Amino acid sequence: MPKPLIMSFYMLDFLQNHWLDIVTTFLGLLYILLEVKASIWMWLVGFLMQSLGIVLYYQKGLYADCGMEFYYLAMTIYGFVSWKFGKKLFKKAAKTQELKEPKTQEELPITHFPKEKILPWLLGITALWMFIYWLLLTFTNSNVPLADSFTTALSVVGIWALARKYLEQWYIWIAVDVVTSVLYFYKDIPFKASLYALYVVIAIFGVIRWKKQMEKTK
Repeated sequence: MPKPLIMSFYMLDFLQNHWLDIVTTFLGLLYILLEVKASIWMWLVGFLMQSLGIVLYYQKGLYADCGMEFYYLAMTIYGFVSWKFGKKLFKKAAKTQELKEPKTQEELPITHFPKEKILPWLLGITALWMFIYWLLLTFTNSNVPLADSFTTALSVVGIWALARKYLEQWYIWIAVDVVTSVLYFYKDIPFKASLYALYVVIAIFGVIRWKKQMEKTK
């Protein structure tokens, strides 16, 4: 068989085996770029990405990540509504935190993660991590239960913090992205693994941009 045909065959086989990885990778890159800009359209891109992610993670045996995508789908709806109408929805909370918001701004402003919620969230995430770890050990054939459960549990607070537009959500995602990148390379999801490695770099710029935007709203 001629070499060009052999290469075409392998390329076709590769695309058939990794098309979900490739598509969700491009969607994921678009998602985080929109997130850096604090664009509300990121939630719509995220909804599509997470829908495809359910299939991808199930196929790869990342059951905690697969289950997490259903939570993400619900949070994309919550996040969209929160960002779009958050000024009205969280008006009382904003007063409690003594936020200074422009009267013309209708979307939720970028703020800091409330200090009083740090300890409860840490305790809750630790408990959730151990619970998911137990579930994976008991009811699945996962060979990466510790890392899979860690990223899943930490992502619970990460997506919530993003939906509330807290600056510190970037630091949460950096921790998730580092572990996820290593995990996905191990599970033969190279495109998304590379994407998560890139996420770490983009997140640094995200922190800087969000800080500047937050300063403008003071």
